[in-house]
Amino acid sequence: MTEVVPGIHWLKLPITMAGSNLAHVNVYLVRGDDGYLLVDAGWNTPASFDILQKGLKEIGGDIREISRILVTHVHPDHYGMAGRVKELSGADFYLHEYEKRLIGPRYVTMDELLVQTEHWLGINGVPPEPTADLRDATKDLIKYIVPSYPDTTLRGGETITTGPFTFRVLWTPGHSQGHICLYEAAKKLLLSGDHVLPTITPNIGMHPQSIENPLGKYFDSLKAVKKLDVGLVLPGHEEPFHGLAPRIEEIRQHHEHRNREILKAVAAAPKTAYQVALDVTWGFRGGWRDLHNFHKRMAIFETLAHLELMVANRDVEKAARDGMIYYRQT
Repeated sequence: MTEVVPGIHWLKLPITMAGSNLAHVNVYLVRGDDGYLLVDAGWNTPASFDILQKGLKEIGGDIREISRILVTHVHPDHYGMAGRVKELSGADFYLHEYEKRLIGPRYVTMDELLVQTEHWLGINGVPPEPTADLRDATKDLIKYIVPSYPDTTLRGGETITTGPFTFRVLWTPGHSQGHICLYEAAKKLLLSGDHVLPTITPNIGMHPQSIENPLGKYFDSLKAVKKLDVGLVLPGHEEPFHGLAPRIEEIRQHHEHRNREILKAVAAAPKTAYQVALDVTWGFRGGWRDLHNFHKRMAIFETLAHLELMVANRDVEKAARDGMIYYRQT
């Protein structure tokens, strides 16, 4: 555990998901007048819980001294252990209202979401044979989650005060519809969750639970965050970093490159999102064949987010044919 600034301790909790290029998720313990604020919670695994307990002990604390839990978004690596920590500590749990709506259908009664996802994949061109594997690609992750609902729902604009720190809640949709960051203006700190990461470009996908035009919303929230006076960024993965504005520009350029690649793919003839995804270069992994099923599904959803942004910008048009949606450059 590392004290990144006086009063904020950084812990790395392990990620063991097959095919993941992420070794850990970052969680932060913020010392306050009434106990600790835990920002994000990691997966609910014995290893993660052991690291959290040992970290607290190292600074003279205890799990029962966590008085508040704030989760930036409900992806399993950030949300999974929040319910367990809440049960043991009695902490108040904070979450954006949009993320609260995702908990039940995603982690409690997920049958309907699986049906919706299968339909979503089908109308976007996925052949019958791989559809079931792609639909079920995240089912095993449920074992890493203790579902829990927030005591306090957030919308963005609220202030969370611990004593030494005063955080403003920023609603930053894109990676997830209710994603939030915490900004401490006096200390020029941004706890960015997965909104901005130092080298990895966060996945922005269009799926059955998405808000409209998620990539467009992501660009808007990046612009808002870029205006902040930030010295140090404490991200949800990788390492803390400086240089928020240049990193945001790198992310924007990445997406512009992806847009050009996708436009080229739909220039000659209409294609489904699945057909376009087959033509896209997927980061360090290279091509489609090298991706695990989870990442193939993410790739289709990310392709859709780009296509829908370009539809909104009138660079691409879409039309339904034979039960599927096709896209073509205008």
